[in-house]
Amino acid sequence: MSGRHSSGGGSTGHGAAADGGAGGIPAASVDAFAARLAGRLVRPGGPDYESARRIWNGVIDRRPALVARCRGDDDVAAAVDFARDNGLSPAVRGGGHGVAGHALCDDGLVIDLSEMTGVEVDAGARTVRAEGGCTLGDVDRATQAHGLATPLGVVSATGIAGLTLSGGMGWLRRKYGLSCDNLVSAKVVTADGNRLTAGAGEHEDLFWAIRGGGGNFGVVTSFEYRLHPVGPEVFLCFVFYPADRARQVLRSCERYLSEAPEDVAPLGVLGRVPAEEVFPEEAHGEPFVGVAALFPGDPAEGERVLRPLREAAEPIRDLSGPTTYLEAQSFLDGDYPDGWRYYWKSVNTPGLGDELIERLAGRAAAAPSPYSTLDVWYQGGAMARVGEEETAFANRGAPYLLGIEANWQEEADTARNVSWVRDTFADLRSFSSGGVYLNFPGFLEEGEQLLREGYGGNVRRLAEVKAAYDPGNLFRHNANIAPLAPPPS
Repeated sequence: MSGRHSSGGGSTGHGAAADGGAGGIPAASVDAFAARLAGRLVRPGGPDYESARRIWNGVIDRRPALVARCRGDDDVAAAVDFARDNGLSPAVRGGGHGVAGHALCDDGLVIDLSEMTGVEVDAGARTVRAEGGCTLGDVDRATQAHGLATPLGVVSATGIAGLTLSGGMGWLRRKYGLSCDNLVSAKVVTADGNRLTAGAGEHEDLFWAIRGGGGNFGVVTSFEYRLHPVGPEVFLCFVFYPADRARQVLRSCERYLSEAPEDVAPLGVLGRVPAEEVFPEEAHGEPFVGVAALFPGDPAEGERVLRPLREAAEPIRDLSGPTTYLEAQSFLDGDYPDGWRYYWKSVNTPGLGDELIERLAGRAAAAPSPYSTLDVWYQGGAMARVGEEETAFANRGAPYLLGIEANWQEEADTARNVSWVRDTFADLRSFSSGGVYLNFPGFLEEGEQLLREGYGGNVRRLAEVKAAYDPGNLFRHNANIAPLAPPPS
């Protein structure tokens, strides 16, 4: 969930002489690398360096030695080779958010895929192949032309790459599973510069690992997904209730799911009512509990199926109604402006008891920023039927994921907002049996403990795959898995 970052632009032009080396690398070597690229190389001191190093999350302020704006797999392979051969640690930038800031690094090479946005739909085979710089909106626009979709996220400016590699939860998670569950194959440039296809019958260990194991194993330059009939007309439910009805609303939602079809995957939201005309003026700034859900089929049927979620209590405002799938996918975009500051964490929990709900309501009301929320992702359905070891994505059996989102504007407010998330995270963990979602990882400050919770029992196998494809840990700007050391000889 979030808004789109500035993609930056321009460069010093490939092949242009540098004022000096980058990261201690001779200028002639940098020039030779630039000349290999069909894309462009952005260097410190160039007119577009400042824009090239800015991303959606304004908290992140890093200064890479070089930014390679790639236009295809050849460029990516050249960038990987250059980074490896010159001792530069590469960060990989896709097309969207990357809230934890893994898309940038200090003093290394950013392999920027944001110009790689090609999408090819095979409507007959019900598959789509999308390049690694695509956003959800890029893919949805192409697939909805055929009345098809693949499960992605809930904000159109999210990048498909980071989302998919660490799982991918959206409106269709209970109906069709996670983004990674719908991955058919992927093209990957590995640490040795080789270009591989990972899928059934081809590098199956790598295919297993990239479905939940993050960006540890190489640069995924394109993703092939399975498609399903969705839309183009759908019904979107989004209702705001007073926060003093949080227990009633969230427990009602819980009961509803025991009988509702798997088409529906609700999202509970606790926050403060925006000061916008669509809401009664007396409600502006007041705490609320909201329920959002999408019915991917006939809107008339969706209105009937989703009605109980709209009648859980007397609403502040009901924004529900028929819409297109494309509009539903961008409904939340405005909540996450480019350049604001974001810090998110998550906790899996086995239940939603009254005490936990009261704690959620209190924590949400105490957030320093009126734009911050606590989100309750109702899980289960198709995503829970995939075995814990079938893909690298762990914690599938947890019925609830709690997302802790601090969203704020001013740098001066950073410490207070980060503290709110960390304090809330520590508090909510007392209700958890373990497990986190690594697309909402904070800044991974808990280190190995957080990784063990995020990857669960798949850690050792992931370390084995890491050792096979990246034994030198070239790709370490991520939720990093150390390669398994070989046994002593």
